[in-house]
Amino acid sequence: MTVHTLTTRLKPKTAMILAAGLGKRMRPITSTMPKPLIEIRGRALIDYGLDALARNGVEKVVVNVHYMADLMRAHLRKRKDMEIVISDETDQLLDSGGGIVKALPDLGSEPFYLLNADTFWIDGYRDNLDLLAELWDPARMDVSLLIAEMRQATGYDGNGDFTMDPSGRLTRVPERVVSPFIYAGGAIMKPELFEGRAVERFSLNRIFDETIEAERLYGVRLDGVWITVGTPPAIKLAEEAFVASAAA
Repeated sequence: MTVHTLTTRLKPKTAMILAAGLGKRMRPITSTMPKPLIEIRGRALIDYGLDALARNGVEKVVVNVHYMADLMRAHLRKRKDMEIVISDETDQLLDSGGGIVKALPDLGSEPFYLLNADTFWIDGYRDNLDLLAELWDPARMDVSLLIAEMRQATGYDGNGDFTMDPSGRLTRVPERVVSPFIYAGGAIMKPELFEGRAVERFSLNRIFDETIEAERLYGVRLDGVWITVGTPPAIKLAEEAFVASAAA
């Protein structure tokens, strides 16, 4: 009971979804729509993330837009279960780190959830945003990441991102080494990590590397199946993952 109360108290009420990418690997589908609006089982990719945030009591979500921004705005206006604020990057695409810097005034001063628009998960026994909140300890970490293992991943063809010690602390994978641990596109972050930075294009990997050096980057293992939709063939794999999950 004590753990549940603490987890609820620490859950962020604000989130950001990174949705401004060009979706080049998804062509020709993205010739007519932005990648976050591609549907899996009749639901847009971005709505899976928004649904997870709504289930966890998030009240305000900042979404950055660039490619086919008008279509994104029209789709997001349909959501009535939370406040959605658009961070407009139509003039300049800022990448993941720069996009957060630009959105900082709307994110506020408290830790926030961060999600990728093109990845989501099928929860197992635990809600994964709840797991992130349970891990979150601002006294010893600046970022907590949701981490999938290779065996949990659908549509992923990389070599992994991190190593993880028994406490959950993360470090980079050495060169030419394959790791089972993949950043699953979900995080809790302190806004002060971005304060005072210029609004310019840079990757979130810069923040990850800084927090690794300070030994303040942690992760928790995802419960369930992680799905990334990076290429057209990954759509079929995502659909099949839902079928397999329902049959399990």
